[in-house]
Amino acid sequence: MVSSLEKRFWEIDFLRGLAVLMMIIFHLLYDLNYFGNYDLNLRSGFWMYFGRFTALIFIFLVGVSLTLSFSRSIAKNRSQSEIILKNIKRGVKIFSWGMVITVITFILLPEGVIYFGILHFIGLSIILSYPFLRLGYANIFAGFAFVLAAIHINPINVDNLWLLWLGMAPQGLYSFDYFPLLPWFGVILFGIFTGNMFYHGYSRIAYLPDLTGNGAVRLFCMIGQHSLLIYLIHQPVLILLLYITGIADLSILQ
Repeated sequence: MVSSLEKRFWEIDFLRGLAVLMMIIFHLLYDLNYFGNYDLNLRSGFWMYFGRFTALIFIFLVGVSLTLSFSRSIAKNRSQSEIILKNIKRGVKIFSWGMVITVITFILLPEGVIYFGILHFIGLSIILSYPFLRLGYANIFAGFAFVLAAIHINPINVDNLWLLWLGMAPQGLYSFDYFPLLPWFGVILFGIFTGNMFYHGYSRIAYLPDLTGNGAVRLFCMIGQHSLLIYLIHQPVLILLLYITGIADLSILQ
């Protein structure tokens, strides 16, 4: 029997799996543009909003998941220092994968290096999240503060890359993936608020029927449980498939 502290909330895994599938669809379209010389409009209209909404779901669920991990640690009587150290280790691990992607794009795709992409952002957010994990409604106000601050901070241009993490970039800088702390940490805080409200004490406050008996739901849940691995391998797999089918021109990598 699975311990109540080890159980998973299927709806979280399902939504994360849905976001992963949406991400793969968006990146497939992006790869068709970049490697297949297609001319799909991904910077405005429906597909732009599709990509942003995908990121919003994924990042929001990071916040919810942080509260679940925190509640589980509290229930296991872990000390504050143990919880902070756990978050630091987890954050550094994910941030390090982001740095791997930075190196790969620097070597193969120098015109759009990912200096501070979604993995960098999530890694840093996990480390910074601890002071907010016990808060309730204050996270709503803090979240809006981050979003509103971005309106004033993001347009500021600087002469170096050192403030990319915050939301200030050199004029004309292009990156394939960029998620600064402002405004996206605000979405993390909205997720933390939601997690604390609806999963307080690592228990769902409202009844939700278990739909994992449905094969499609179970598949999405499985994808959601392995989201980091899928994120790391999906682009090489997509590019390889496009190359095998003759769609991708990989000479651009040379």
